[in-house]
Amino acid sequence: MSESPTTGKGRPTPKRKDSQRRHGGPVAPPPATRKEAAKRVRAKGAEQRKAVRAGTRAGDERAFLTRDQGPVRRLVRDLVDSRRHVGVLLLPATFLPVLANLSGSQQIRAAAVSLWLVGVAAAVADMVVTGVLVRRRVLHDFPQETKTRGHVGYGLIRTTQFRRFRVPPPQVRPGTTV
Repeated sequence: MSESPTTGKGRPTPKRKDSQRRHGGPVAPPPATRKEAAKRVRAKGAEQRKAVRAGTRAGDERAFLTRDQGPVRRLVRDLVDSRRHVGVLLLPATFLPVLANLSGSQQIRAAAVSLWLVGVAAAVADMVVTGVLVRRRVLHDFPQETKTRGHVGYGLIRTTQFRRFRVPPPQVRPGTTV
């Protein structure tokens, strides 16, 4: 009877004390109050968010939010980040009419508003071009992707963000061919 069976895991079942010893240190005592339990939950959530932020800054795809994960989103990010966009200037350009109102001159106000409207039109045109580019490229590189609307929107939102504040950070330089 010393023969081992042909089926099974091929090793003896470990003793309970040996198995539990591998699980780590002692178990934390249960919280004494609801307040303490909530505090622990908040601390654990903060720790997880900190790890996600650090991983995202480092470019670790496993730490990205689900909206940023996957090869399609990587392509969209790289396409957007490989070009400069007018939409980035929209936020600073909104101060132009505000500052022109402080001058008191009607001509300066009209010029500032006109300049701002030209900037908005240029940003919209740039967004249309970027949207078409992203859509075509996603359909070409990933033919199984039938719905491109979310990917295009993701790219367009990224065109209006300052390059240094984009999350995840850009991996390609402007002018790079993707």
